[in-house]
Amino acid sequence: MANRSRGRAGSIEGINVTPLVDITLVLLTVFMVTAKLVMAPAIPLDLPSASQAEEVQAILSIALAEDGALFADGAPVTAERLSSEARALVTRDPEARAVIQADRHASHGQVMAVLDLLKAEGLARIAFGALESDEVKERAAVLEDARGE
Repeated sequence: MANRSRGRAGSIEGINVTPLVDITLVLLTVFMVTAKLVMAPAIPLDLPSASQAEEVQAILSIALAEDGALFADGAPVTAERLSSEARALVTRDPEARAVIQADRHASHGQVMAVLDLLKAEGLARIAFGALESDEVKERAAVLEDARGE
């Protein structure tokens, strides 16, 4: 009888949504950051043009081959040309980013030279691209098969 005098015993009067909002914002941030990563093997598309279109984020994709050959956005370049492209990109967009994808057998010195060149031109946001190893791919395939059973 004492329980009935308090009203609804054990019912939830309100829900604290602060933790839910915190988690949602963290997930949103993670998705926004990872959605901007550049994938080299992309599908070639002929996109239509629009009068109000603008680039979301400027990213310079740099590939360094085993023999030291440099490629910027898929086109072969010299170190001087890469320097001028990086300088022009930073002039257009100070928040520009660069992704360096170096061959496994490229020398450490070559990679550091490209990194120094980019930093000298003002590109401070630099990432390194990597592909999944065969071992990781095999584990993912085993997990995928286990889920399908």
